[in-house]
Formats: sequence, structure tokens, C-alpha cells
Amino acid sequence: MRIRLDRLIASQGPWSRKEVKKLIKAGRVRVGDRLARRPEEKVDPEAEPVFLDGEPLFYRRHLHLLLHKPPGVLSATRDREEAVALDLVPEALWRRELGIAGRLDKDAEGLLFLTTDGELAHRLTHPRWKVGKVYEVDLDAPVGEAEVRAFAQGVAGFRPARLEPLPGARARVTIEEGKHHQVKRMFRAVGREVKRLVRTRLGPLELGPLAPGEVRELTPEEIDELYRAVGLEEAD
Repeated sequence: MRIRLDRLIASQGPWSRKEVKKLIKAGRVRVGDRLARRPEEKVDPEAEPVFLDGEPLFYRRHLHLLLHKPPGVLSATRDREEAVALDLVPEALWRRELGIAGRLDKDAEGLLFLTTDGELAHRLTHPRWKVGKVYEVDLDAPVGEAEVRAFAQGVAGFRPARLEPLPGARARVTIEEGKHHQVKRMFRAVGREVKRLVRTRLGPLELGPLAPGEVRELTPEEIDELYRAVGLEEAD
């Protein structure tokens, strides 16, 4: 696969295409053992190694990240006034094309999946693909069999969901949608208020021991499982 040199470099880091052109003009980019001269030249990143300032660029068509979103951070790529999820991504992993698959409310926390693959993100969040999203919640009062049955039938106009009571005023809920304030609205419909909400799972992805604010790349096995879960072939 051959791709424009400026597009290739821009896709692997925080640079814009305009900034990449300046890098090439300044003689900071090499393709193989030759100095790059034209931003529009096409290269095969698998056959021709590309170097920036002498360091190799390891080409990946897509990047997939798991972030533990803390409360108070917006599930957004940019905001003029408030902290957003992409602010937590280390510079080495930051990409202009990163998007969020399945947002969380500002006061919610837990698993947030970021990817440069728009089709993967779409399928993970669309109910047609039945990708489970698991949340653990603290409530103002315990739930019991009546609430379990109500969730199984569907409440507040949402599709049926699985509700599991946990010790104390806590519960685990699994949904296949992801509408605005959905979990809070579902509990409110059965007379409960959510005090804390943490997403622990998205399809085959688990939050695990990742600390709030931390980011990591997905393993190859996790990426394979994600693509299989939504009927796609891995694009990397």
C-alpha cells in the first residue's frame, strides 16, 4: 500500500499536514537512505522505512487506546474551557484523528475507548451490533427483584437491560444502547438516584487495574476481539 508521505507522517503523530511539509522542507525526513524532497511523494511504509530526525516512524493505520476517565473530565476531543479526555493522552500517543467510542457523562468515570477507526467506533456504539456496556453504580437505596424485572422488560423507553444487585446500595447494569444519561434515567424510572457511575466494560474490553487518568494501548489480542465483536476485519 502506497500513501502520500505528508499524510503518512501526520497520521502517526501530533503534526498537521502543513507542519509535516515544513519538516520535509527543513530536511528532517528521510525515506530509506535518501532525503525526502516532496510531501506528495507516495511511499510504501512496510517496504520503505521513514525517519524523522533520524528516528524511525513505525506506521500503524489505526491507533486504539483505553482510558480511565476520571470524574470532571469531558468525553470530548476539545473544549475551550474544560478538561477533555484527549488532554490525558500522552504526546507520544496523541493523534489528530482520535475519536471517542461511547461517551460518558462529565461526572461519570471509567472505561473510555479512543480510536482512529471511525467505523469501529460507530459499530461499538450502535445498538444493532449488540455490544454490551457494563456499569457499576452506587445508588441512594438498594435494588431488588422488582427492579431487576423492570429493567429486563425495558424502562423509560429504553431497550431491556440486565440489572444485578450488589451488596449495599450498589448494582451492576448491562446495556446495549448508549443514549444521553441513559443509566441515570433508567434508575430514576424505578425510583432510584445514581450517586456514582463507573463503566467497567465495553464489549470484550475491561477497565481492569488502570488508574484514573491513565491511558494504555490495546493489546493485539484485544484489538482482534473488538473487530470480531462487530463483524469487521482488523484494518491495521
